[in-house]
Amino acid sequence: MFGLGFSELLVICALALIFIGPKKLPDLARALGRGFAEFKRATDEFKTTIQEEVQVSETRERLLREGKLLVPGSVSPAAPDPLGDGEPAPAADPYAEANKEFAAAGSTPPPSPEVTAAPAAPATAKEPPHAG
Repeated sequence: MFGLGFSELLVICALALIFIGPKKLPDLARALGRGFAEFKRATDEFKTTIQEEVQVSETRERLLREGKLLVPGSVSPAAPDPLGDGEPAPAADPYAEANKEFAAAGSTPPPSPEVTAAPAAPATAKEPPHAG
């Protein structure tokens, strides 16, 4: 444990007892124990989160490679040619089902993520007066 032997730990405990006092030492030890436990808990949670994200990323990459998952807005390679013009059908709208539910409820659906950007406003800059 950090290269400290029993005699070094005994000296540290004796100094802590002298400087902190016998009344406050148990409270300090309890607070240190809680702090270390919280740090360990947070570290374990962070490790778990990272492992889950790596697993999700690897699964997504594998599904993309196998063609079982499409990038949003892409065209399915096995999609039929409904118009007979040599172009496959576009990928299905992932928000279609939710939009139908909103329409049935009589409300308007929120905009799709692809549509959330506001259109650019035209520039209406005035020319500075010419000094003459």
